[in-house]
Amino acid sequence: MSIDRTRRRILHAGAAGIAGFSLPFAFGTRAFAADGGVLTVAIPSNPQTLDPLNQPNHDVMAINQLIFENLVGVDTRGQRVPQLARAWAISPDKLTYTFDLQRGVTFQNGQPLTSADVKYSFDYVLNPANKAFRRPFWTVIDSVSAPDPATVVIRLKRPYRPLLDYMSKYMGIFPAGSREQHPADFFRQAPVGVGTGPGIFVQSRANDFVELRRNPNYWGKGLPHWERVVFRIIPEESSRLASLMATQTQIISAPPAQLFPQIRHSPGIVGDSRPSPTSPLMMCVNTRKAPFDDLAFRRAVSLVMDRAKISRDLCYGAVKASSMPFAADSPWFDTASAARADFNLDAARAALKASKYASGASFDLLYVQPAYLIDTSSTALFVQAQLASLGVKVNLRPLDFGQMISQAMVGNHQAVLTGFIAPPEPTYLLNALFRPTESLWKATGYTNAAFVQLIDDSYAADDSASLKSVLVKLQRIIARDCPAIWIGALEVQDLWRSEVRNFEVNTGFSLALGQVALSAA
Repeated sequence: MSIDRTRRRILHAGAAGIAGFSLPFAFGTRAFAADGGVLTVAIPSNPQTLDPLNQPNHDVMAINQLIFENLVGVDTRGQRVPQLARAWAISPDKLTYTFDLQRGVTFQNGQPLTSADVKYSFDYVLNPANKAFRRPFWTVIDSVSAPDPATVVIRLKRPYRPLLDYMSKYMGIFPAGSREQHPADFFRQAPVGVGTGPGIFVQSRANDFVELRRNPNYWGKGLPHWERVVFRIIPEESSRLASLMATQTQIISAPPAQLFPQIRHSPGIVGDSRPSPTSPLMMCVNTRKAPFDDLAFRRAVSLVMDRAKISRDLCYGAVKASSMPFAADSPWFDTASAARADFNLDAARAALKASKYASGASFDLLYVQPAYLIDTSSTALFVQAQLASLGVKVNLRPLDFGQMISQAMVGNHQAVLTGFIAPPEPTYLLNALFRPTESLWKATGYTNAAFVQLIDDSYAADDSASLKSVLVKLQRIIARDCPAIWIGALEVQDLWRSEVRNFEVNTGFSLALGQVALSAA
């Protein structure tokens, strides 16, 4: 289907929806009128949980982060900002972090926040008996203490540079004793009153919506500006766009990339994009399964990948071509390593000839449908065609995101084409994919003790030059071993109605809604 025909189809869908513009849209037994007090947004994924300690989904983090808060936040540009801690200090040996808490903060149930709640929250996630999905981020912590009600001290076993960056997404602070006071599904399904954030959970319906209301006692002065926020679950990107154009939603994430440049300038619509230099489109290849158990074969796959064409013609600029884990304009990017892994058809043929699969190979390539972050269906077809030119057969297997990630996490795949979201920290995904104790390691099965040691070395780096030196060494190993195939760095793209105020595209992909306001129609 051509771009023009697709655009006409979506514009028609939007126009059809406008026929009922004066009516409220309804979910179940509750109606939500499109008025100035209700902010309505569309996200692609259905929440499996609302518990921040177990949240695997970056779309749904937009909900979590309105309910729960952390000691430190990260703003839409990826910079650290105070949150429940108004200030912090790091000891010279980088092993002790002292946090000074905000004053006058209460949980949504009216209970004052104290350092005892912070200690309780970290102790809970660190307890292996609680099986928190995000526990691996925090096992470097040796102890958490609360010397007085407004002070928290975290002591580490070793230096850990990403500690503050990870607090923004992979942790939440909740009242002491709350996990024992509520049934097991409380935090997962209906965490009412146990956060400090601007949004209080009201209700949800699977595959439909999640509703929050304004926290009237929120410690952030004058916030939030909305009375309610409703997250509509709309998996299809064309349907999300149609809902925006029909004014049924006011903000949407992950619009169709091929239409984004035109639609962002449509009457009543605003759009913007922001690079996410550590969030890649990539192929996770299972190095423990044929044919990716052969280094030369993996190298052939990397070298046959025409990333510039994929970025330009198939992803419409929503992916910036890169054969390394970082965007090409990132300060961490190593040009020499990228050149070794980048598109070179003659070198790809030579690598395949040197592999044990020179006489032919085939594999299944899983990719996500409906689209998650970006539509990869055209890229999957292109990869299939490129490898066919080498005599390699690729069997395409579309799955929804939940099915795909569950297969990858247990290693029940040969190759997966997908986008991954990472915080603005360069080793997050490298650690997750290549450290054998991490949750995504089975997606690659790659084992290299020297590689893991370099990640640990990066945690102790205390300036940009020493960090870059370690990252260059990591990229040299990636260029040599091809433990995964990077295609490019994702660009975050969002669209919103012109009546939306104070909205900024978030480099971390999750919609940032705490500051958003709606002007009168």
